[in-house]
Amino acid sequence: MSEIHNALAQRILILDGAMGTMLQRHNFTEEDFRGERFKDFPHPLKGNNDLLSLTQPEAIKDVHRQYFAAGADIVETNTFSGTTIGMADYHMEDLVYELNYESARLAKEVANEFTAANPDKPRFVAGSIGPTNRTASMSPDVNDPGYRAVTFDDLRIAYKEQVNALIDGGCDILLVETIFDTLNAKAALFAIEEVKDERNLDIPIMVSGTITDASGRTLSGQTVEAFLISISHIPLLSVGFNCALGADQLKPYLRRLAHNTQFSVSAHPNAGLPNAFGQYDQTPEEMQALIREYLNDNLINIIGGCCGTTPEHIRLIAEVAAEYQPRKIEVTI
Repeated sequence: MSEIHNALAQRILILDGAMGTMLQRHNFTEEDFRGERFKDFPHPLKGNNDLLSLTQPEAIKDVHRQYFAAGADIVETNTFSGTTIGMADYHMEDLVYELNYESARLAKEVANEFTAANPDKPRFVAGSIGPTNRTASMSPDVNDPGYRAVTFDDLRIAYKEQVNALIDGGCDILLVETIFDTLNAKAALFAIEEVKDERNLDIPIMVSGTITDASGRTLSGQTVEAFLISISHIPLLSVGFNCALGADQLKPYLRRLAHNTQFSVSAHPNAGLPNAFGQYDQTPEEMQALIREYLNDNLINIIGGCCGTTPEHIRLIAEVAAEYQPRKIEVTI
């Protein structure tokens, strides 16, 4: 744990970019997703990116290698949907432990390669813990506002299995990310604290929320300040925002966050906003210029990319981040 804190004190750390964007370049078919092991599986599997850690492990390792080579200090595991709740869509709940363990192991293997090659720049693996496709705070049925598709305990149990597997696989950090409902995140954080107590270990935790629109709120209705208060009882390595918005649109909310917390601040915005075809057009050079504004305004300690970002984006972000010192804590409240 001290190693990651030492690195944070010395420089702005670089997080990787999008896993999905890179995997899309392969144009994997249904057969590719299945591999030999799942060739007779009775349900469609195309689109289950987490499964590729088992069926296309070299492709996953190659993505990690490209991001480390581009300058990333931290890569995220290929486990964004790696809970029983997320895997229920593919009828693969029984594989959750193996998916998370193998994803963590693959990422750690590549991280160790790069650390061995340059011991002065240790590389880290963050276990990606996504929000699931359900929300504990709101009803999915407009005609029944009291209904919930998932309970806090459902989420806690699912997250606990994922967390144990990520730790067993070798993760250095746990990243609770793309939070649109803070109650989901609190279940994940509760599960992490349970695992830490049971295993008598400490592991750094990153938390990253998602501002969903121009109202400046999460999907469940929280402002930046409310979100921060909701999760600040946990000793966090960092708190930040990712996804939904590009770097330009995210900046005012990141500023509010940075001015109200003594935690380190992270950001991994999208490569702009999606076009009419759902593609991201922001170039690495355009994104680099926007990230420079973050740095000039002393907003961040950890910076990376989300949807639409590639190793080319991360390379230019790493280049500009190297010109600056880590964010100084200047809380205004």
